[in-house]
Amino acid sequence: MGEAKRPGFDWRGVGDVLGMLVVLAALSALFGRFSDHFWSPQTVKTIVNQSADLTAVAVGMTLVLVIGGIDLSVGSVMALCGAVLGIAMVDWSLPFPVALLLCLAAGSACGLVNGFITVHWSIPSFIVTLGMLESARGATYLLTNSETKYVGPRIEWLARPIPGLGASTSFLIAIGLVLVGHILLTRTVVGRYMTAIGTNREAVRLSGIDPRPTELLTFVLSGLCASVAAVFQVARVSSADPNGGVGMELGAIAAVVIGGTSLMGGRGSVLRSFLGVLIIAVLQTGLDHVGASEPAKRLISGLVIVLAVVADVHRQRWTAFVARVFGGLKRSPKPQA
Repeated sequence: MGEAKRPGFDWRGVGDVLGMLVVLAALSALFGRFSDHFWSPQTVKTIVNQSADLTAVAVGMTLVLVIGGIDLSVGSVMALCGAVLGIAMVDWSLPFPVALLLCLAAGSACGLVNGFITVHWSIPSFIVTLGMLESARGATYLLTNSETKYVGPRIEWLARPIPGLGASTSFLIAIGLVLVGHILLTRTVVGRYMTAIGTNREAVRLSGIDPRPTELLTFVLSGLCASVAAVFQVARVSSADPNGGVGMELGAIAAVVIGGTSLMGGRGSVLRSFLGVLIIAVLQTGLDHVGASEPAKRLISGLVIVLAVVADVHRQRWTAFVARVFGGLKRSPKPQA
């Protein structure tokens, strides 16, 4: 009897991780060279604790990109959910758990609208979520009268570093969300459907599986992740700002693409997206330390997004090279006597 074949090790994934670790180390060394305080424990705490909201958004963005879609509305949905949370706690004097449920429901509802229009009316998600970007931002201004809602200390404990650990509760919850997203994408039937839809949607349909429920669920999860990020952001700044979340969609896309998720769909990793978030967080914190102006930071952030897309195009060559070097060649069959 022939020997059972065991699944090979994912050397391509190792290549992606190695590349991101090299970039992370290079950025850290660069900013450490020009800033005496970059290597301080306080800087590390800042990088970790201020990346919780971007981490949450990146989890949802990874899932959407894997199915071959995109969600440009996450920043505005964050602002809308933050406004709902602030109004519920300040104007309506509701307890935090109830306000939290309303916030999460608002984000899920936005994702449901995005998914329903995209899936059932066959409109590209780029257009649908672009419309939601404007609509959600406008709704936020209307709900808050363009005023910031100061929430106060009732929610600050989420963003406060835990004594002896340094990381905040928000960051720990974000890590839990990353693990849940990873398990969903790699260990469940829904995750396999997501990958298959992004690879070849028509083949999935012809195999007898309706891709629409999975696509709809994916957009709902993206909206839910945006609402979780809104909670983290409100906790960090102690207020619900109607201008919050501006540019979050670009940062999330950059982090996810840096993490190896294909813009064409069918390939992605939530764990590697988290490494992409760390790269973006180190970049933003480092630019603050070296005194970069706001226009310079926007210019550099835009260049990072372009470079991330270019890197995605050439990623296949790099991962194939690592697979050849470390994976070795398949053994040729032994000649029979």
